Amino acid sequence: MLTGKQKRFLRAKANQLKPIFQVGKTGVNENMINQINEALEKRELIKVSILQNCLEDKSVVAEQLAEGTQAHVVQIIGNNIVLYKESTEHKEIELP
Repeated sequence: MLTGKQKRFLRAKANQLKPIFQVGKTGVNENMINQINEALEKRELIKVSILQNCLEDKSVVAEQLAEGTQAHVVQIIGNNIVLYKESTEHKEIELP
């Protein structure tokens, strides 16, 4: 679990990131979880955009993505979700 200080640090880092995945009306599926997991291994911190036609609530989508990838939800802001997962091979972010 992330502390408040760590979440603030990660939110500041994620501020300039662009969303690299989009969740549409089909919602979260296994293929999307696999791709997000690979992206988290490379980048550690990513943004996921939720489109207007997504039928599920954004908090439900964030929970499904976090469970499927074993990542932490750093922030849900607007229609964007920020996810963090510590990388095993490409560790770049040092948490305070």
